[in-house]
Amino acid sequence: MKIYSIDINCDVGEGVANEAQLFPYISSCNIACGGHTGDRDSMITTVRLAKRYGVGIGAHPSYPDKENFGRKSLSMDATELSQSIASQIGALEFICSGEVVALGHIKPHGALYNDLAKNEELAQLFLETIEPYKNKLNLFVPFNSVIERLALKQGFKIMVEAFADRNYNEDLSLVSRSLPNALITKPVEVLEHVLHMVTEHKVRTVANTFNGIKADTYCIHGDTPEALQILTYISKELPKHHIALKK
Repeated sequence: MKIYSIDINCDVGEGVANEAQLFPYISSCNIACGGHTGDRDSMITTVRLAKRYGVGIGAHPSYPDKENFGRKSLSMDATELSQSIASQIGALEFICSGEVVALGHIKPHGALYNDLAKNEELAQLFLETIEPYKNKLNLFVPFNSVIERLALKQGFKIMVEAFADRNYNEDLSLVSRSLPNALITKPVEVLEHVLHMVTEHKVRTVANTFNGIKADTYCIHGDTPEALQILTYISKELPKHHIALKK
């Protein structure tokens, strides 16, 4: 009988202040580091909680756009964007150093994440920006994306990510948050979504087709009101299907 071991990550440090509740049920976290939200105090608080619960720490850089929570694509000067991304990651890395914990991965946030999946010029800029971390951190990337292809070609360490609480279009892009069916909020449906991806390497799309997908880590958004309910439910149910949480 095959035993599966999966990483579950959450986007945190985003002002919801539910990390202490979520961290017992996840493997890694992506901490907002000032682009879409977050500041020095929120980063310190979240890093300390992650350390207490043994949760892997990642930087969650964004377009510098707090007004839109990083969920709007921006047309920015390349140097300016690169400097912002480097500054965000560096701020969290400095705090991790002070707390004597390791920064383990980088996961872009929101519109930046989605744009990197399809825009080769932007993806190349991002990879050049994070070049200093190439040999020591994992980069979370979407399956079969432009940034996945470029990162692998250039020797970056990657973890392919899928979304446990988001619906997919047929082309494996995420359903826009402007649509009512973007999020999956019922724990039973999240479990079903994850089971298909983990055991069958397929995801049910909004067109009710099953498309191929593979992932190393699965995201549940920490700012979803049902996040704790989802995590407590799937942590109880996944072992029944021989799926364990990596810690």
